[in-house]
This record gives sequence, C-alpha cells and structure tokens, in this order.
Amino acid sequence: MQKSKITLYILIALILGVVTGYIYNIKVIDNYNTKITAAEASIKTIDTRLSLLKDSTTAEHRQLKTARVQQAKERTDTNTARDNKLEGFTILSDIFLRLIKMIVAPLVFTTLVVGVAKVGDINAVGRIGGKTLLLFIGATIVSLLLGMLMVNFFEPGQTMHLSLPDSHLDTGLKQTGISLKDFVGHVFPKSFFEAMANNEILQIVVFSLFFGVATAAIGEKGQIVIKALDAISYVILKITGYVMNLAPIAVFGAITAVVAKQGLGIISTYATFIGEFYLSLAILWALMIFGSFAVLNKRVFKLINSVKDAILVAFSTSTSESAFPRALEELEKFGCNNKIVSFVLPLGYSFNLVGSMMYMTFASLFVAQAYGIHLAFQHQLSMLLVLMLMSKGIAGVPRAGLVVVAGTIGMFGIPEVGLALLIGIDPLLDMGRSATNVLGNVMATAVVSKWENELKEPIINTDQSIIQ
Repeated sequence: MQKSKITLYILIALILGVVTGYIYNIKVIDNYNTKITAAEASIKTIDTRLSLLKDSTTAEHRQLKTARVQQAKERTDTNTARDNKLEGFTILSDIFLRLIKMIVAPLVFTTLVVGVAKVGDINAVGRIGGKTLLLFIGATIVSLLLGMLMVNFFEPGQTMHLSLPDSHLDTGLKQTGISLKDFVGHVFPKSFFEAMANNEILQIVVFSLFFGVATAAIGEKGQIVIKALDAISYVILKITGYVMNLAPIAVFGAITAVVAKQGLGIISTYATFIGEFYLSLAILWALMIFGSFAVLNKRVFKLINSVKDAILVAFSTSTSESAFPRALEELEKFGCNNKIVSFVLPLGYSFNLVGSMMYMTFASLFVAQAYGIHLAFQHQLSMLLVLMLMSKGIAGVPRAGLVVVAGTIGMFGIPEVGLALLIGIDPLLDMGRSATNVLGNVMATAVVSKWENELKEPIINTDQSIIQ
C-alpha cells in the first residue's frame, strides 16, 4: 500500500470511526451508560449519608453499606457488559497493537546494537549519547514547565469547587513508587529475555548498549554479528510494512470504541479543558518546530510531512509505540544516518516522551485546582522535579502517564481519587500526547543527526521513490 494511500485511508477510517461510534453509542451503548451513571449517583449519595453517620454499629449504617456494595456490583457488571458490546471494535485495534508490540522489542534491539557498533569506539558513543541526553533533558524541562505555565494560566479546575473526598475512595489506578530500588529495577534488566517478553524498552536499551559496545570492541569478529543483526532489522522493517497495511482498520476500531463508549457528549462536557490542553500541545509543537528549524532549516517541514503517517497512527491508537517502526523507517528515508537513528530513536522512547510529560503537570495541577488546593511556586517546581524522574522510562502505551500522575500527586496532598475527573476523557487526551511524543522523538533524532554531520539529502530516483 503506497504511503499517500495509507494516509488517505487512515483519515477516512478516522471519520468513519467517529460516525459509526456515534450511531452505536445511541443505538446500543447509551442504555448501559445510563445504568452506570445511575449507579454512580446512588453510590455518591450513599457515601454522603455514610459520612454523616458517626456510629458505624447502627442498622442504618449496615443497610447503607449493603446498598453501596449492591450499587458497586451493578456498576461493575454493567461496565463489563458494555465492554463486551464493544469487543468487536476493540479487537481490531488490539490485533494491530499486538503485532506492533511483536515488532518493537526485536527492532529496538537489532537497530540499537547495529547503531552503537557502527558508531565505533566508546568515546563516540559517549559523545552522541551526551548530546542526545542533553537534548532530551532540555525538552523535558520545556514540556514540564509549559504544562505548569498553561494550567496556571487557564486554571481549568477552578470552576469545579469540589470538596475533599473520603479516603476510602479510589480510581482503581495502581500508583507507582519512586524508591531507588524500584528505579534501579526498572532500568537494569535481570533477564534480557524477560525484558523482551514484557516490552521493557528502557531495559532493552541498556542491554543493547552493552551488547553494541562489546560487539564493536571485538573488532573483525563482531562484523559477523553486526551484519546478521543489520539483516534481521531489515527483515523486521519489511514485516512492519505488512503490519502497517492494517493501520486503517485498527484506527477505525479504536476511534469507534472510544466514541461509542463515551459518546460525543463527553467532548462537549469537557470541551473547555480539552481545548485548553490541545492548545497547550499546539504551543509545544510550535516550540519544537521552531527549535528544530534553527538546526534543520526548511527541511523540518519535509520531516513533518514524512512522518505524518506515524503521527496519525499514534494519535488514533493512543500509543507512541505503534508509530516506532514507521518513524524509524521514515527517518532513514529522510536522510538520517542509520547509526544515529538506531541509537537516538529508541532512547527517545524511554527519555523523551514530551507530550506525556506536559500532560503530567497539566493533569496534576488541574486536580489540585479542582479541590481548591493551592500549591506554592516552589512546591510546583518540586512536583516538576519528581515527575521528571518518574517519567523516564515510562512506556509509550495508553494511560501510562495517568498512572505516573496517580503515584505523584499523593506526595503533595492531592487526592488520587481526583483523577476520576480525567479517566473518562483520558483516551481523547492520550491521542494528542501520543502524537506529540512521536513528533518530539523524530525531531530530536533529526537534530542529533545534523549535529553529527550525518544528515544527508534524500536521493530521489526516476520513479520518485526515496532511497538511501
């Protein structure tokens, strides 16, 4: 399938998905949503009555507790039934995402090992790695600060005036820790095969760096390994081409499921918040393009055009990982040296998810505003530093950013249950931040390639196809 046709088919799939989802929501899902809303309202009423009862041994207290359990079960059962009705659509995107995940881990390993080995000596690896990490740290600071500035400017949570919730309520999100032991366990693999099986990109990167440096160090004997892994990477990229043909179907399934489950009403209900967040993302895009323009000049616009398919796929599926194989392929066609792309892009998926990082500060401070919790400027800066550490190595998959936020806000006295305000619209927000993650990573890769004088003009053959 030609690149231009894939883009067209993805756009058509987006439109069809919205229309189909809207119709399916009205005809099938709306009844389930009504039951869930009624159950949640009942639970809220019961919780209010329970909070007013001082004696937990009374018959009324026992009756209310029993009623709450029944309503919670009703909500859970109805939610399960609703999800079952959406299975036919979600399975379309699930197949595509599983195939992408099948590709990502071996592609990161083979390309990164070859990239490091081709760089050569450890000094060159250190030089390129230093520039890359410096760029990533700068992008992290900018994205986190922008999120903080925009949420303080718009103050989207101020209109909610929520009272602090009971401590026994929660969102069901598993909080993440930031202990040194957990951090080390997340970075350094105890088993390469376990890391591959679990798609732990950061652990695969660490092993690949060691493997690549060792392969380069053994000299001529390592050339056999390099050639083999290089060939394997091209085989995987060929598989990527086959998998990408399924992208329009996956986009249709993913968009239909989101719209069918939440309805278009969720957009109007949170229109202001969604609009403010996407405006903030647009400003971040402008900053990234402006910064890249200073290095790449007018070629930055050609780069955006080259990777638009990858960005669309990430937007539609709400996961950055789905765009990794296509982004890698397009960067090489754009003129970036294979060794730089193979080295920088995988690192970006662990250290440079700028869209997710901006969302973390935006979401955290939004919840604080909703409950009227004022955080001084120094406390907000402290939150930024915590999020900067916790965001490194975060998976580019749906809701990963929300889980990190859940593990952070409790440290600053913000109720974790407040994230329930965002769970309903998180798929819509995740689309934007996933697309932004992809743009940030491809921009960073191209910039590092330029810094290393490894960015060449693409060669156009007589058939107008780009070749290396």
